[in-house]
Amino acid sequence: MRRLIILALIGLAAQLVDGSLGMAYGVTSTSLLLMFGIAPAVASASVHMAEVVTTAASGVSHIRFGNVDKQVVNKLIIPGSIGAFLGAIFLGSIPGDIIKPYVSVFLLLLGVFVIYRFLFKFSNVNKPSVKKRGKKFFVPLGFIAGFFDATGGGGWGPIATPVLLTSSKMEPRKVIGSVDTSEFAIAVSSTIGFLLTLGWSQVNVQWVIALMIGGLIAAPIAAWLVKIIPTNLLGTLVGGIIILTNIRTLLGALGASQTISLFTYGSLAILWATAIGFVVYKLRQGVAGTASLE
Repeated sequence: MRRLIILALIGLAAQLVDGSLGMAYGVTSTSLLLMFGIAPAVASASVHMAEVVTTAASGVSHIRFGNVDKQVVNKLIIPGSIGAFLGAIFLGSIPGDIIKPYVSVFLLLLGVFVIYRFLFKFSNVNKPSVKKRGKKFFVPLGFIAGFFDATGGGGWGPIATPVLLTSSKMEPRKVIGSVDTSEFAIAVSSTIGFLLTLGWSQVNVQWVIALMIGGLIAAPIAAWLVKIIPTNLLGTLVGGIIILTNIRTLLGALGASQTISLFTYGSLAILWATAIGFVVYKLRQGVAGTASLE
């Protein structure tokens, strides 16, 4: 019973992060499951099955709060679903750990760019997108994000969210809501692929249900948070999550010592906190300026 409660709390924490920042449910929940001694294969299968329900709840919540661009969702789900299914099948023959470090380098650079954009470009981030993206953009984005989500244990949000943030002028809440909503189709496709390759024997239904319950509780809270958090602050938070999530993968792949890892995490955390503080300061200055004009 104690383990089930812990799993529910893990599901709650992971969905709170994913629903409010548009990424990291798989990374957060899988990492926490591994910390408690659950085997990697079982953790991955359990998380993907739980995501079928949690992503549905998250999508409904984001739609209710007006955080979703339906055109973006429709353009992402088909290529994303195909990529996720093929990725789950592919994982049975080639370990995802081989691919993850290369993806992490790309995501790390995107994270830096996201923080730069929302940290300094205060005048542009709230403008609506002036250009419509077509199939040439969304098909490869959806396919690649879905594929790496299945093979790497998480990647739909970490790939789709920063790419959309850096390549268009969509509001962060719209990007996050659209990516979260489309993830339901990706979770279903990857689950089917995993069941075909791993079978039901690898899945503990009680653990999946516990993760689902935690995610269901957090979904509406996260959708509400993403609506009220200021655009620049939200973008800076997302960028920091991207960087910290992927630097962990890179350090692990490089075999970095605990001392180097702790120093790196600490340095990045200080820089991230400084960036957040700067954004809050700028936002308060803006509020004060508006008040003085009135």
